[in-house]
Amino acid sequence: MRARIPIAATAFVAGYLLTGCSSAPTPAPAPAPEKKGVGSIERLDPALDTVIAKDAVIEKVGGGFGFTEGPLWRPDGKLWFSDVTGNVVRSITPDGQVQVLIEKAGGETSAPAGSFIGPNGMVADKDGSVLLCEHTNRRIARVNPKDMSQAVFLDKFEGKKFNSPNDLVFKSDGSLYFTDPPYGLLKQDTDPAKELKFNGVFRYANGKVTAVIRDLTRPNGIAFSPDEKVLYISNSDEKKKVWMRYDVNADGTVSGGKVFADVTAETAPGLPDGMKVDSQGNVFGSGPGGVWVFSPDGKHIGTIKPGETPANAAWAQDGKTLYITAETGVYRINTLVPGEKALY
Repeated sequence: MRARIPIAATAFVAGYLLTGCSSAPTPAPAPAPEKKGVGSIERLDPALDTVIAKDAVIEKVGGGFGFTEGPLWRPDGKLWFSDVTGNVVRSITPDGQVQVLIEKAGGETSAPAGSFIGPNGMVADKDGSVLLCEHTNRRIARVNPKDMSQAVFLDKFEGKKFNSPNDLVFKSDGSLYFTDPPYGLLKQDTDPAKELKFNGVFRYANGKVTAVIRDLTRPNGIAFSPDEKVLYISNSDEKKKVWMRYDVNADGTVSGGKVFADVTAETAPGLPDGMKVDSQGNVFGSGPGGVWVFSPDGKHIGTIKPGETPANAAWAQDGKTLYITAETGVYRINTLVPGEKALY
């Protein structure tokens, strides 16, 4: 409705006009506050402008950590993330308030400082719990958010211990897919504790674990296309730095593996690592020098460079805020296209 102007205010306006002061200059509008950020955004194709606004900036939310990974947005408005070398799970608020949630989150260990012995990827389950990849324990644990207690969810395939589950994602039918490279083993493939002869990608459904991919050297990041017809896997191998794509079959198996993008020739620090896919099918893959943004057909359209080598990413807040875990820091950037919607 229209606002009512008080009589006193009306008299003041009339008096002001009658005194001839109507020629007083109108104050100039205050300049819009300048957006300040860190790092840079490399724009390689006009298509990126429809995904990330031209005036978007990268913001640093927090820093001083060991090796950040596994970001997961929570319903209470906080981002959970892992510290793989620090062996803790923390939360951080949008304004940078940090809290330690789980100490020794990857398991008890006497490994040398700097080893990848801690927690890694996380995903929310339908019951409100969080599934957490744990390197030292070589398992996926179920975390109760109320008291942070942990219980074994999955730790074996055909009676043998996993290598060190790394990242995981749910499909809409409730099946869980996860990667299992050997990074949590101090000697990796030659470690005497390694029980599996391969570094696999697994599917858990109806109480059964099956290996859906056995021929990748370092399977790491994992994500589905919006229609779930494609499964993306990053291979974190210095000799074969690639993102792979697989057709997802009706029975949950995958086939037709092809190279989606190959960055083996890149010399910038970093390997294909954690990834996310937005609602239009654009792939955001942590890789050499930054988060590489690909169109659904595999064209590299730009790179988000926070200034540290990224390891993973997750959409949060309004669905158009991408949080990036990168070495010692946590960063974020706004996107024009919303990310994939969390299943739970």
